[in-house]
Amino acid sequence: MRILVTGASGWIGSASVTELIAAGHHVIGLARSDEAAARIKALGAEVMQGSLDDLDSLRNATARAEGVVHLGYKHDFSQMADAARTDRAAIDTFAEVLQGSGGPLLIASGTLGLAPGRIGTEADMPAPAVHPRVGNAAYTLGLADRGIRSLVVRFAPTVHGAGGDHGFVATLARIARTQGVSACLGEGRNRWSAVHRLDAAKLVRLAIDKAAPGCVLHAVAEEAITAHTIATALGRSLAVPVTSISSDHAGAHFGWIGAFFGADAPASSTQTRERLGWKPQHPTLLEDIAAGHYPGT
Repeated sequence: MRILVTGASGWIGSASVTELIAAGHHVIGLARSDEAAARIKALGAEVMQGSLDDLDSLRNATARAEGVVHLGYKHDFSQMADAARTDRAAIDTFAEVLQGSGGPLLIASGTLGLAPGRIGTEADMPAPAVHPRVGNAAYTLGLADRGIRSLVVRFAPTVHGAGGDHGFVATLARIARTQGVSACLGEGRNRWSAVHRLDAAKLVRLAIDKAAPGCVLHAVAEEAITAHTIATALGRSLAVPVTSISSDHAGAHFGWIGAFFGADAPASSTQTRERLGWKPQHPTLLEDIAAGHYPGT
């Protein structure tokens, strides 16, 4: 199948491109810069110049494909509403071209904030007020009624691996090295989920190959790692002490990530594994931390 991938040069996207090509798909990677184009080409994919803001480029790229894996997003926490509007316009553009084809339209979402205080499942449908992006996921699922194989993959807040991760754990490692301590909020009993980027990429490929329309899938290998456990692993890896930070001092110590690292956000992938036969097999988050993949530089 010819698959257009947005975010193809990114952390999850590049692994997904490799996985899709290995499975025999022809991948068209959307590139907004020459640097991104070079990375996509090196992966063995066809390159098309364009961006999420350029709907004509999205329309032209989608017309060359039989399906779309939409992993690109503007991760600017100061402009969340604008980012969600850009995302919705892109989804509408993909749907305009794919309508009636039965082709897949897979978009990325997240498990953070899915079901506070308990383990979230694929059956949970949070209110759009949780995050502007959540409404776009619900909208995408509804596109199944327009002859599109619409799919939503909710990724764990930590998608980890060797080299290139600029997400939450990499940020926590940099803070720990800068501050000289690895911290958690309070006792650090709140829980996070995690998945290795190569396991996440395999789930993307399995979804494209065989997931049913209107399906929600969870890219979660570890459903509940406590914040204290993560802080302790980083402290051991970076050779800094582990400490507790009160919520009153979270902003000063952690900056923007404090509100996220204090969230209790466990999530299950039981239904996903049963539906698609997905079996995560790559290193755990703690194994990747212990291997030195998060040096805090």
